[in-house]
Order: sequence, then structure tokens, then C-alpha cells
Amino acid sequence: MTVHTFTLDQLCTLAALPKRTVRYYIQIGLVPRPVGENRGARYLSEHLDTLLRIKQLTEAGLSLERIREVVSGAPLPVPERPKVPGAVDVRSHIWINTGIELQISPDEAGATPEQVRALARAVIEAWNHIKKGSA
Repeated sequence: MTVHTFTLDQLCTLAALPKRTVRYYIQIGLVPRPVGENRGARYLSEHLDTLLRIKQLTEAGLSLERIREVVSGAPLPVPERPKVPGAVDVRSHIWINTGIELQISPDEAGATPEQVRALARAVIEAWNHIKKGSA
């Protein structure tokens, strides 16, 4: 099995990143240090893969701190769909008492109808308990 190694110049060309950026990513620990030192330093395909992933996440608008989490194995956040004209957003409005209304989007909350009803009952019970305590 052949192991491909790259010089810093080759790595930067393949990743389409300036040397300064690659060095910075290594300095802050986003990219592992090269194999060897100084002019003998070599970069592996793993370095290139990491740089391409960082570039993709940066272009998607993630901060370097969040990129650090993602590169280290944290789940990638799912971006919220942009609201477009004609989009429908279904919400349930549950009347708790005069002046009090619970608003929930069951789909976004991942709640079943039974869970929504249980939440409504719990909020009504909590409100009634609070009212009794202040009377």
C-alpha cells in the first residue's frame, strides 16, 4: 500500500488554502502536526482530508470553535430551513387560562399528540398550583 505524502506547498495547492492559514490551523490544533520537521516535514492524505473538511465547514459559516468540535467527532448541526414565501408553519395554541396561552410546534419539538396533551395538563396544573399559593 502506497502512502502519499505532500510538502506544504503541495498540500496548500490541493486544499486551495494559503500556507499561513494551514500553519494557523496546525498552531491552534485543528490540523495535526506534520510528520518530520522544517524542510523535511511531510503531510499525509489525512491532513488534506481534514483541511478540505475545515474549508467546507468554514464556507458553510461555522466558527472555528464549532469546527473544532465537529472535526473531533461532535455531530454536525442541521441548519434550519430558510423560510420562503408560501412556507407553512403549523403551531398548536393551547389555552391555559385568561391571558395565558401555550404555543408549541409539535414537529419541531418532536412531540407526539399524547405528549402535547400531557404538557398542556402539566402546565394547567402548575398554573393552578401557583394561583392557589398566591391567593
